[in-house]
Amino acid sequence: MVRALEKYIRPGVKATPFCPGCGHGILMNCILRAMDELKMDMRKMLFVSGIGCAAWIPSPHFNGDTLHTLHGRALAFATGAKLFNPELCVMVVSGDGDLSSIGGNHLIHAARRNIDLKVICANNMIYGMTGGQAASTTPRGSKTSTTAEGNPYRPFDLCKLVEAAGATYVARYSVTQPVSLIHAIQKAILHQGFSFIEVLSPCPTQFGRRNLLDRPEEMIQDLIRRCVSEQEAEGLTEEERAEKIITGEF
Repeated sequence: MVRALEKYIRPGVKATPFCPGCGHGILMNCILRAMDELKMDMRKMLFVSGIGCAAWIPSPHFNGDTLHTLHGRALAFATGAKLFNPELCVMVVSGDGDLSSIGGNHLIHAARRNIDLKVICANNMIYGMTGGQAASTTPRGSKTSTTAEGNPYRPFDLCKLVEAAGATYVARYSVTQPVSLIHAIQKAILHQGFSFIEVLSPCPTQFGRRNLLDRPEEMIQDLIRRCVSEQEAEGLTEEERAEKIITGEF
């Protein structure tokens, strides 16, 4: 992390808990860069997270007010905090398991109400910290600790889900697209209403090793290869498009 961002890190924090090759450290840098470029006042921000690998991004790392809450309940806590103090910029940073599986009902209703929350969902397509179980975002056919023969269920498209529910700013980027991701986070911070950014983040430890992508660089290269814009996807066949991940603002 560059020295200009060290002021955002809580004193005494020396290292992150993320596994080698995890994309969450890149995401943490992107969040802080976005805030720094906007010159956000940490005293006017609140970071809320649930339980899981991504929930460790703001807490204990950020030198500001953080709520590290119950599994799946980050949005419920964030809603209460925003209602109590509407002047706060409330940012929720958590994982796909926490926000869309355990906490799926809170997600759709927070989007439906268009509450002024900034939600960043680090999607590694699996329950990373709690054992590698299949999540609501796990691709069909992928192996997890609970689907040894391959996941039989179709995953959520989180961006379509929250957009249909009522979110008014929706975007998806990978940690391999840091510049676009930083700009999206800045737009989410400035947007009035429910903002949702899905961030694709590799998990070599739980997802990769079970799906023949256990080397971190393989997962990064796979994301680079698969992530395309809507314009790029228009020229693809249906079969080619099925292997791609559409990124951008929706």
